[in-house]
Amino acid sequence: MSERWGHTPAHELPCAKEPAMRSAVRVEVVSLFFFASAIAFTAVVMGQSQAMKTVWIDDMLGMVPPIAVLAASHLRRREATDAYRYGYHRAVTIAFLVAAVALLGFGTYLLGESLYTLFRAERPTIGSVTVFGRDLWLGWLMLAALVWSAAPTVILGRIKLRLAHDLHDKALYTDALMNKADWMTGLAGVLGVLGIGVGLWWADAAAACAIAVDITRDGARNLIAAFGDLMDRRPRDVACQCDDPLPERLAAAVLALPWVRDVSVRLREHGHVFIGEVFVVPVDESTPLRRIEQVGALARALHWRLTDVTVQLVPSLIQDTCDEACGDA
Repeated sequence: MSERWGHTPAHELPCAKEPAMRSAVRVEVVSLFFFASAIAFTAVVMGQSQAMKTVWIDDMLGMVPPIAVLAASHLRRREATDAYRYGYHRAVTIAFLVAAVALLGFGTYLLGESLYTLFRAERPTIGSVTVFGRDLWLGWLMLAALVWSAAPTVILGRIKLRLAHDLHDKALYTDALMNKADWMTGLAGVLGVLGIGVGLWWADAAAACAIAVDITRDGARNLIAAFGDLMDRRPRDVACQCDDPLPERLAAAVLALPWVRDVSVRLREHGHVFIGEVFVVPVDESTPLRRIEQVGALARALHWRLTDVTVQLVPSLIQDTCDEACGDA
């Protein structure tokens, strides 16, 4: 027999946030179409350039975070079941993990490939192609492909950053970092192609190597943060740079109630939302059900991310340790 009691509510985003979520889905779809065109363009003109090859692989990896975000946006709407009683909120966290792995993988590959090219002292050449009966330096077509690959990601990345903060979506935020890596890689590619054109053979790989360090650092930091979310660590802000202040805000709001003596809040991240417990020490034992309902309503009114908070009235927040219990025995 199926039980509905104890299931996490299907609601995840309030109505006011749905337009932002639809915008995020649209911008990810646009990103996929853009990366597909950039991959095709770059593949035609990349030649022997290390920077162009890096941009090509970067564009292919750039499709991973949008796909992960779109998949998570579909899964998160599913209602909780007997098998998944907390719902599918963590699809967003899994998308965050996938995006972080893609970012770290790209940065690591770029760094290793660039260092290897510098070590071997490879001297790439850029030939010519015939266009409308005239010989044209292939570098000009490479530069056009690089501009097409990099310029739109600046706009896409800024839009995603704004939406990520609005939705508290770490997968979307990591995708924005990936877009940052895209345009930085494109810039490195431009410098590399121009360097080859003036005879600086090492400029191609050196430019890619300089960018790889920053990309790898962002990928490693976000991967650690994704694992932390899956391990139910203390909630962090969307940029994973500091602790989220919402648990303290909730504790202060509950402690301000006249019948509360002490309170402890324990929250964990499930994608966009927080799930956890609020342990409340009341001043007396009167009307426990009404007080539990009051704290739950207070949490939901405080912030939309507090979608499912369990309230427990306890006599004390102090727990005996095992050693103390054994000593008493």
